Amino acid sequence: MNIHELTFLQEKIQELKDTGVYRKLPILEGPNEAEITLNGKKVINLSSNNYLGFASHPKLKDAATRAIEKYGVGAGAVRTIVGNMDLHEEMEKVLAQFKREEAVMVFQSGFNCNAGTIQAIVEKGDLIISDELNHASIIDGCRLSKADKTVYKHADMESLESVLKEKRDQYRNVLIITDGVFSMDGDIAPLPEIVALAEKYNALTYVDDAHGSGVLGENGRGTVDHFGLHGRVDFTIGTLSKAIGVIGGYVAGSHTMKEWLSHRGRPLLFSTSLPPAAVAPIIEAVNLLMSTREYTDRLWDNARYFKQELGKLGFDLGKSETPITPVIIGNEGKTMDFSRKLLENGVFVSGIVFPTVPKGTGRVRCMVTAAHTKEQLDQAVKVFKQVGQEMEII
Repeated sequence: MNIHELTFLQEKIQELKDTGVYRKLPILEGPNEAEITLNGKKVINLSSNNYLGFASHPKLKDAATRAIEKYGVGAGAVRTIVGNMDLHEEMEKVLAQFKREEAVMVFQSGFNCNAGTIQAIVEKGDLIISDELNHASIIDGCRLSKADKTVYKHADMESLESVLKEKRDQYRNVLIITDGVFSMDGDIAPLPEIVALAEKYNALTYVDDAHGSGVLGENGRGTVDHFGLHGRVDFTIGTLSKAIGVIGGYVAGSHTMKEWLSHRGRPLLFSTSLPPAAVAPIIEAVNLLMSTREYTDRLWDNARYFKQELGKLGFDLGKSETPITPVIIGNEGKTMDFSRKLLENGVFVSGIVFPTVPKGTGRVRCMVTAAHTKEQLDQAVKVFKQVGQEMEII
């Protein structure tokens, strides 16, 4: 046996095939819009995080083009050396204004943001208390920290307070981490209660608002704004790759936060900063959001309409409170088969199975956007009905 054949990985890949969850990467031909060409076939797209349709917005494309002409295609260095352009400074000022916080520090991705921030703000002698359904990037960020870690039951305030009562006095600093909007179920964290408990027990709060940014709050300012908790959440994370439509992640909070991360946020110190062609359209997108509610209003109108129509058919939509619309199937193999059959009939919705979600809770996760037309949503519902009946799901 040749060690270079990676037989141990071949065996694991075969296990994926045997359980019906093996997949190949789909190939997108063109912009990621409401209707796309995928693997050579035109389909309605219900799997994009491009909530507001900004990824191909003419104003954002124009901003990117102009930035390339002025600054080139890359930043050329990490920000702490010579990769910190005036564009990066402007982007962070605009984001801080948008988020109604003192300061913002931008990272190269949302994942980098959690990986770089958590390890920088807590250390040995501290405790992280994390919601059990938090995003994988939070889990990995916690693993990189030398702080102790524990979890509380999902959105369960009795569970959270029980941990705080038992452990708070044993640690210097305690950091409570939660998603603002949970990406697999679409439910919103009980943030007012979490903040109240944090203040009661002298703990810090950290909210990953990847799916709340551009969606909840005034003009899409996020979950903290939605609940009116400005100044009471210590670290608010947002992405620039979902509603904003580009790439990157950021932490919003105090000037102290930004000053420290500029010295200890490892992705900032050891990875080249965002390219000008990304930074300029981010600025454009945030300015657009601050100027109008048009995009967020259209997103919510489409989401409510789609949920209502699927609900009438009897699909299990879980407990979503946001445009994220899970259609829960259960069995992993059946979930992936349902996704494949939807695609065959002109609707792309990615199947989500273990380990992304717990075993037995497989679902297709529908992501309705502001760019969808009612006609496209009606056609998608028609296909869901047809395939759902054929597979005896409804």
